[in-house]
Amino acid sequence: MNFKEITIKEIGGATSFTRTSIYNYFQTKEEIFLALLEQEYELWVAELQSIMDKSESLDRDSFADKIAGSLEHRRQLLKIMSMNMYDIEENSRMERLTEFKTVYGKSLHVFDALLAKFFPAMEAQERQKFIYCFFPFVYGIYPYTVVTDKQRGAMKEARVDYTYFSIYEITRNCLIRLLPDAG
Repeated sequence: MNFKEITIKEIGGATSFTRTSIYNYFQTKEEIFLALLEQEYELWVAELQSIMDKSESLDRDSFADKIAGSLEHRRQLLKIMSMNMYDIEENSRMERLTEFKTVYGKSLHVFDALLAKFFPAMEAQERQKFIYCFFPFVYGIYPYTVVTDKQRGAMKEARVDYTYFSIYEITRNCLIRLLPDAG
């Protein structure tokens, strides 16, 4: 369903929770999506941490492979991020938004630690620039990699010659272009 069409009633119907029970935890549907996004970020952070803990060193290609693979596993994360994050955040209580931003912040810190470990020549400012280039890119991956038949048909009718890539392919390509040659 389109995000705008989803209601608390429909969420209750698709889960074992009544609307009343949902309202005990969440005031808006946006808070539900924010909680789902928080959960997905926690899983991604755990996977990023695992990459760091299990690898002594990674070159640019290996690093790009592992990070691209981690995002390939996080389709739900990418799908929710492709929704209107402005509305999701705007229509959530401060406490819920703070909980989400805490987990989001963890992802930034772990990613910075990954870069520092595997690309020690990158200074803090370079790593920050990398992160603020890569993370906005991640927010836009889903619509470029998961298309509906309607979207594909419209591209064909509009005569737009578009090559579709997987989440892994588009992420790996971006990382290879952003990362320095030597790790």
